[in-house]
Amino acid sequence: MSTTNGSIAPGASRTTLAPPATNSTRPRSTGLIPTNNVTTKEGVTVRTRIDPTLTVDDVVRQLCVNLKVTEPSSNFALRDKDTDELIMNENLRKKIKNKANLKLVNSPNIEAAEIVQKLVVRDEKTFKMALWSLKKFIREEKFAQEFLSHGGLSELAQVICTEHGNTLAYALEAMHNLMDLDYGWSTLDNTFVFKVVQILSSPNSLINVCRPATAILKKLVEADPMNAPGPLIASSSRAPPVAPPGSVYRYGFQIVFQQMRREKGSLETVVNRLGSADTAMILHSMMLINSLLSHVNDTEWDEFISELERLNVRKAVIRLMSSHNIDDLTSSILDFQANIVRVTYRKKSTLVEPEVEPLHESALEYIWNCSKVQVGRDNDGEVLKWRKLGFSSENLVHEFQEVGELGLDCLRNFVADDPELFSKVILEQLSRPVDRRCPIARASNEIVELLAEHWVIFAPAYSTSTTYQPFFLNFYRVHALATQFFLRMWNESGSAAGDFSRIVALARSQVKVALQRENIKPWHEVEHDFLDCEYRAVRDRQMQELEAEDDLLSKVPVRNLKEKITRESAEFVRQQRIQCLFQGAWFVNGIPTPANGHARRPNGQWRFIRLDNGLKYLHYVDSAVQFPVRNGLEDLPERIEIAAITQIATGTCASPPNILRDHLDLPPPNNLTPSPLSFSLLTATEGSLADQIAPDQSRWADWTDGLNMLRRDSGHVTSEETAGYIKALTEIGLKIKLLDLSGEKVDIPSGLVTGPPPSNTDFFFSDLI
Repeated sequence: MSTTNGSIAPGASRTTLAPPATNSTRPRSTGLIPTNNVTTKEGVTVRTRIDPTLTVDDVVRQLCVNLKVTEPSSNFALRDKDTDELIMNENLRKKIKNKANLKLVNSPNIEAAEIVQKLVVRDEKTFKMALWSLKKFIREEKFAQEFLSHGGLSELAQVICTEHGNTLAYALEAMHNLMDLDYGWSTLDNTFVFKVVQILSSPNSLINVCRPATAILKKLVEADPMNAPGPLIASSSRAPPVAPPGSVYRYGFQIVFQQMRREKGSLETVVNRLGSADTAMILHSMMLINSLLSHVNDTEWDEFISELERLNVRKAVIRLMSSHNIDDLTSSILDFQANIVRVTYRKKSTLVEPEVEPLHESALEYIWNCSKVQVGRDNDGEVLKWRKLGFSSENLVHEFQEVGELGLDCLRNFVADDPELFSKVILEQLSRPVDRRCPIARASNEIVELLAEHWVIFAPAYSTSTTYQPFFLNFYRVHALATQFFLRMWNESGSAAGDFSRIVALARSQVKVALQRENIKPWHEVEHDFLDCEYRAVRDRQMQELEAEDDLLSKVPVRNLKEKITRESAEFVRQQRIQCLFQGAWFVNGIPTPANGHARRPNGQWRFIRLDNGLKYLHYVDSAVQFPVRNGLEDLPERIEIAAITQIATGTCASPPNILRDHLDLPPPNNLTPSPLSFSLLTATEGSLADQIAPDQSRWADWTDGLNMLRRDSGHVTSEETAGYIKALTEIGLKIKLLDLSGEKVDIPSGLVTGPPPSNTDFFFSDLI
C-alpha cells in the first residue's frame, strides 16, 4: 500500500491506493492515474486510484487511513454517488472500470440503526428523508438484515398504520421493496393487511399511495404456502400446506381476501381503478387482479369469481384493449385473458348439481320461471318439465355433463337478456309438432361446446393466444348471438329433430367466420354475421368447407383426444423453452426507445444471460465481445430477480448504431426504430431491468415465452412461433393416434352412451391380462 500526493485544487486531496511495496524502493509519484473520485461525508472530493484486486473492506480501510478518519473503518461504506448503489466486492471492479463517482458514507449497519431511530422519534426535519432513504436501501441484504434486527419492521408497519399523504407513500414503497426479500416480514399480521386494504379502498388516498398499497397486497397474495421454495411441512389431505416456521410464505389468497371482505367495496375499488388516467395505477390494479385469479382457493372460488363478474371486470379490460395508450399493459391484459381461460375451463368441468349446490338450483328455478311453462306428464305418465325447454331428459346432471356450470351460466344469461323473448320462443316451439320443435336447451349447450372448441378451452398450462381476444371475454354475449343464430337457421330451414347435427355443423361454420380476426374486428360486424346472414349463403359456404375437411375431426371422442394432446403439447413446449433459459444465450444490449423510458446503462455491447436451477434469478455478464461461457454461474457476476419482473415487453429498444450487422438478423438501425426482436424486462416501479435484442426469431421466441412461463401471475404466449409449435405438435399427435385407429379399422362413434351404475357394491375390478 502506497500513497502519492500531487498538486490538487484547494479543498481537495489526492489519495492513491495500491498494494504494499515489495522493496525499499520509493514508489514513483508519476504515472499513477486516479480511477475514481470519492466524496467524503464532509463534502471533500478525493481523487483516488483503487486497485481492483483489493476488497471493498480494504479500500474503505485505506481511505480512512489516508483521510485520517478516527472512527473505525467498519462504520463506513462506499456508494455510487449518482445511483446510491452500495459498492460490494461483486461490483467494485465494474465501478473502477467505469470511473464511477463514489462517496464515503455510513455503513449499512450504522445507516439502518439511525433510520430505525428516526422512525421511532419521527422528527419532522428528518422523518421524511429517513423514509426516502429507507425505500432505496431496504433492498440491500446487509442493510435489510440490520434494519430487521433493530426492530425496523414493526416501526415501519406502525408508520403505515398512522401516517398519511406522501409520508405514507414513502413508507408503503419501503415496505413493498422489503417484501422483495424472501425473509424478514413473516410477522406482519391481519391487522396490517386490513390497514393496507383500507388505504387502498379509501377515496381520499393519493395515487402515489394506492400504487404501493396495491403492490403490497399482490405480494401477500403470492406469498402462498404453495409457492414456498423447498419442502413443505406435511399436512392432512384436506388442509392446505403449511410453510416452515418463520417463512414469509404464510399468507396467500385466503388471508388477503378475508380482509378485503371486511372492507366493503375494496374489490370494487380495484376494478374501478382499471379506468384510471394513471397508467401505473392501472398496471398495479391489473397485476393484483391477476394474482388473485391465479391463487384463488377452492373455498372462496365461487364467491370471488361471482363478485368479479358482478363488477364487470371483463368489460373494464375490454375497454383497455381498445385504448390507444396501453403499450405497458399488454402483458397484464394477456395474463388476465389467460386467467379467464382457466376460469372458463373450471366452470365447464364443474358438474351441475342442483340438489347439492344452491346456486345451481336458483339458476335453474329462474330459467324455469321465465319460461312461463307448466309442469306436465308425458304419455307414459312420467314428469314432463325440462324436456319442454329442449333438454333430452329430466336428468339435468346428465344434460349438463359436457358443459358443466359454464353451460348453466350461459343458458341463464341467455334467458336474462330478454326473459319475455325466451318465454315467447319456448311457447312457440311447444305449439309445433314434437319432431319440429327446436330443442333450445340442447342448442344452448351445443353452442357452448362450439365456442369452447373455437377458443381452445382445454386448460393447458397457459393460453396459446398471442393477441387480444375481446370476443372471448364477451363469452356470454357471443353465446347468446350464436344461440339466436341456431334458432333462426332451424326455423328458416324447416328443420326436424333428425336435423339437429346438421344445424350444429352450420353453427360451427358460422362461429369460425364471425369470430375471425378477433383482435381487430369491430363488435357490430360480429352481430351482423350472426343476426343478419342468410341461411342459403351459410349453407353454401359450409358445403364448400365440408369438401375440404374430414368429418372425423368433429366427433366428440376425437375432440376430447385433441384436448388431451393439446395439454401435453403445451407442457412439452413449456419445458423446452425453460431448458433454453437454463442453457443461456448471448444478446445485444439494446438502446431503449423514448417511449420505453430510461434504462440502466450496460457495460458492454453484448450480454450473456442464464437462468439458475432454482428458477429465481437471471444471471448475466456484459462484455464488449462474445466469449465462451462456462457451465454454471461463475462467469456471470450480475443477476436479476425473476420475482421483480412484472412484464416482458416486446419491440421496446433499438440496436446500437455500431453493431456488426452479420451478428443479427436485423435491418440497419434508423432513428432508434424499435427492433422486432427486442424485449425488455420491466418492473412496476423502476422501469426496465434489461433491454435485449435477440439474434434471431427463434431465440426471441424461446426467451420471451420462457420468461413469461416463469412468472407466477403470467399465463400467456408472446410469439406466434410458440403458439404454432403447440398447434403443430397437437395436429401431428392427433394424426398419429387417428392413423393407429384407422389402421385397425376401428369405427369412432359420434358419442358414447353411459350405462346405468351398478345396483350394489357387490363387485370388483378384474386384473388386466
